[in-house]
Amino acid sequence: MGSNPTPSAMNPPLTDEQAMRAALAEAVAAAAHHDVPIGAVVVRDGVVIAARHNERELTGDPTAHAEVLAVRDAASVVGHWRLLDCTLYVTLEPCVMCAGALVNARIGRVVYGATDPKAGAVQSLYQVCGDERLNHRPPVTAGVLADECGRLLKEFFAARRG
Repeated sequence: MGSNPTPSAMNPPLTDEQAMRAALAEAVAAAAHHDVPIGAVVVRDGVVIAARHNERELTGDPTAHAEVLAVRDAASVVGHWRLLDCTLYVTLEPCVMCAGALVNARIGRVVYGATDPKAGAVQSLYQVCGDERLNHRPPVTAGVLADECGRLLKEFFAARRG
């Protein structure tokens, strides 16, 4: 993503819905190479600094989840691993691995679209981001464009089944 742009009067900071739409665009890109359509963006100072999508099928890497890839890219842009002033937007509630990565990256805030009752580790099955035993607990906003995020996943899996 190169330089670290900042919002201006002509380009105000992104809203949660606008940032989630950027994550949805990434999710569509994942489906194009047969990966589960999950997208993530990291926003700092109201501007997207990293945008990624699932690449497990593409790369054969089991850790190539959208969130992990976006956090790696954001850390590279910021120049260090602490992302306290960043917000991660992701189309599906993060799994255990991704929620752990967000806590370890000290992400400032987590926003997700659809809940994941089978593997969600932010609020559904586990509450990794809110666990008081951990040294970092980012605030979480759930349900941003949840219907659109969920519909994309349902359509993807319906097509695979049949």
